[in-house]
Amino acid sequence: MSQPGHTPHIRPYMPVAPVRRLVQPLVRFLQIESASGLVLLACTALALILANTPAAAGFNKFWHKHLSIEIGTFQLGGDLGHFFVNDVLMTLFFFVVGLEIKRELVTGELRDPRKAALPVAAALGGMLVPAGIYAILQAGQPGVQGWGIPMATDIAFVVGALALLGPRVPFGLKIMLLSLAIADDIGAVVVIAAFYSSDLNFFMLLLGAGGLSLTAILNEIGVRSTAVYAIVGAGVWLAFYKSGVHPTIAGVILGLMTPATEWVSRTALRLSIADLQAQLASDVHEEVAVEDLELLAFAARESVSPLERLEHALHPWVGFLIMPLFALANAGVPIASGEWTSPVTISVALGLFLGKPLGILLLSFLAVKLGIARLPEGVTWRVLLGGGCLAGIGFTMSLFVTGLAFRNEPDLLGAGKLGTIMGSVCSAIVGTTILLFGLRKRGERGKSIPFEL
Repeated sequence: MSQPGHTPHIRPYMPVAPVRRLVQPLVRFLQIESASGLVLLACTALALILANTPAAAGFNKFWHKHLSIEIGTFQLGGDLGHFFVNDVLMTLFFFVVGLEIKRELVTGELRDPRKAALPVAAALGGMLVPAGIYAILQAGQPGVQGWGIPMATDIAFVVGALALLGPRVPFGLKIMLLSLAIADDIGAVVVIAAFYSSDLNFFMLLLGAGGLSLTAILNEIGVRSTAVYAIVGAGVWLAFYKSGVHPTIAGVILGLMTPATEWVSRTALRLSIADLQAQLASDVHEEVAVEDLELLAFAARESVSPLERLEHALHPWVGFLIMPLFALANAGVPIASGEWTSPVTISVALGLFLGKPLGILLLSFLAVKLGIARLPEGVTWRVLLGGGCLAGIGFTMSLFVTGLAFRNEPDLLGAGKLGTIMGSVCSAIVGTTILLFGLRKRGERGKSIPFEL
């Protein structure tokens, strides 16, 4: 019984405003990204320290340990770092990327062409200009194939940097940078599929397409078992892996195919709960049928879309386990290797540090002047410059593309990684400094949408 003056526990029975239902997944996403960015930073620092101490030999040997599965003449495996982390675990990372892209296209900023115009234009500039700078500096040199390295933005580090600045950061800037990063991811996926795949096996590609078609059929006929989709997805991954197309592309496609609508409406769920409650109230001694409880459990689960349910379940694992493991396996670069002045190192660093903000500002300005977009509330050109610099933190995707571009060239691989780290660090420092001095305190600029809703 509630105490006098206290309100009973009525929150679970209160309706949720539609705007909160739309914003809550985004807020949770930003909170996980900001926290995982700190973990990612710690793992990056640890990898750099270990790679530059006497422990470097053992550290490298660990990540080059061979893992394989052999069934008769069938063999599947490779190095712990390259195969298990970069090919297997990163497929889950790209699956979540696919889910994020689908969410943005269905319910986010990219759904509305007018709202999407600015982040899409900014992302396009933030990809073309860095790639152009790199290609110009590397023209005719062995490292020219690494032009895709400085094109990406690491949203975890960007959100982490914004979190350090506190509530003074306009919510519009957070949304724009998130949408920009999603559009960046789309571009990166296209680049990986089109330019960093080789020796294609069209029979295996056909099998992969068959697996994707089977997934679509299962969605259409209403199969809801996660285990079934996991088995089919594993087959699609294997087909892509054997086809010459990087298997992470399979993860993105499967993420994009995940249904974004729920089967059971919230109204139907409330009615089911009310019906069961009425049944229990009519006779306190009557046992509820197991079938009724199972039906209620099904209704509760299916009142959330598969996309939201999977993103909710997998995002923390990706943010706090897969990405940190990726950093440990890929960010260990010998600082005293003499690659500081390598043309590849300089090209990647300049592409991220200069190309990103230049491209973002240039095409954003053009989009605004043409009248197809406008700056978000609270975002000035100086603020956008700071955000553009933060977008130069390429880290995860840049390191991933580096591994694809220079897989068989160890010297260029190390230079590309070092350039990524240099460009990302410089972008983080300069971007945070610009925003620190370019943004007034929250109380000075009036109301804003809080980070925690």
